[in-house]
Amino acid sequence: MSPSDPMRIQGGGPHTSPPELKGNVMKTFTRIASTVGAIAATGLVAVAPANAATVHHNAPQPATHGIVFVQNNSTTGNTVYAYDRTKSGGLTQVGAYPTGGNGGALSGAVADHLSSEGSLSYDALSHTLYAVNAGSNTLTSFAVFGDHLVREQVVPTEGTFPVSVAVRGNLVFVLNARNGGSISGYVRVGNELFAVPSWNRQLKLNTSAPGQPNEFVSTPGQLSFAPNGQSLIVATKNGGNTLESFPLAFWGPSTKPVVTSLPGAVPFGFAYDARGHLVLSEPGTGNVVSFQLARNGQATTLDTVATGQKAPCWVASWGNDIFVSNAGSNTVSSYVSSSSGKLTSEGVTATDPGTVDATVSPDGHYLYVQTGVNGIVDVYTIGAHASLTKTGSVTVPNGIGAEGIVAL
Repeated sequence: MSPSDPMRIQGGGPHTSPPELKGNVMKTFTRIASTVGAIAATGLVAVAPANAATVHHNAPQPATHGIVFVQNNSTTGNTVYAYDRTKSGGLTQVGAYPTGGNGGALSGAVADHLSSEGSLSYDALSHTLYAVNAGSNTLTSFAVFGDHLVREQVVPTEGTFPVSVAVRGNLVFVLNARNGGSISGYVRVGNELFAVPSWNRQLKLNTSAPGQPNEFVSTPGQLSFAPNGQSLIVATKNGGNTLESFPLAFWGPSTKPVVTSLPGAVPFGFAYDARGHLVLSEPGTGNVVSFQLARNGQATTLDTVATGQKAPCWVASWGNDIFVSNAGSNTVSSYVSSSSGKLTSEGVTATDPGTVDATVSPDGHYLYVQTGVNGIVDVYTIGAHASLTKTGSVTVPNGIGAEGIVAL
């Protein structure tokens, strides 16, 4: 692909051209996907993380110490920026990749225009990066070649204002935030996504209409697969004050969710510790809570800890280290989760204004935190007991209110 290709804006560093993507893939799948039963018969639909249908892109890593991708969620053209990670964890911008869609902003949101977690997701099996385009009601997939992205598809999400995407094996699901909230599902075959309309689920939440001042607290916050891969978990914020689990089968998600009621909690973002406990932020109470998930996704409380901070919303984890972004306090709270799910506070660390989405490097050495007021990503080294030391920051172009960050 040449530097003038409209799907890529050249960044600061040299790149080699990626291998050619494989040719046409299963054009007859549209006919096969006409019924869910036919899809199941192909063996493509699986809740396990890998299967024969998954394509592995040839994705050599550059001579760096890792990569961080950041989505700017610009309403005039959503873009994913690529940063090489230096030996000390710092970030150097090396590329910018338009998604082919626009970002969006919920009414009432200041630092967090999507008011969600998981708007940018990476599938390590197929080397594919997924980005939601909230303003265009679409989902973009990129093939990942080290720090270089090649746009593969832009597909409709069959809902309004997508905010979170979850992937496992050849299954991809998107959370749409407006009009009561909904879930859309896809099967990935080769390099292509195929929508399965019968997998769409209406959440029927009490989301506010666009323009209302409390819209950003009422729309759902996150969609994720449970660690066992057997259900989809949704945090509904104030639109439902619930965790909702949709058990998965060959014919798709259950039509009726398993609901864990959390009155007044405003459940927002969550992550999992090394033992599969779900750790949830509750901006309504100011708490962070750990849960045991049953096989069907029903959540049972294990521990509740008051953060003492304002608007704890996003949760990142690595092993048993847990990091909670406090948007109203401009801080990150650190915790360590025990084998029983008990959360031990390990301190609070200052960030730039508007602490939002965050990610941990795969080696567990660095935490990268988006801060939405000025569009800055702060860099921290992670020490013993989840301690944090700030080592630098970068400003993301047009990144005010941005959410969506992934470290490879």
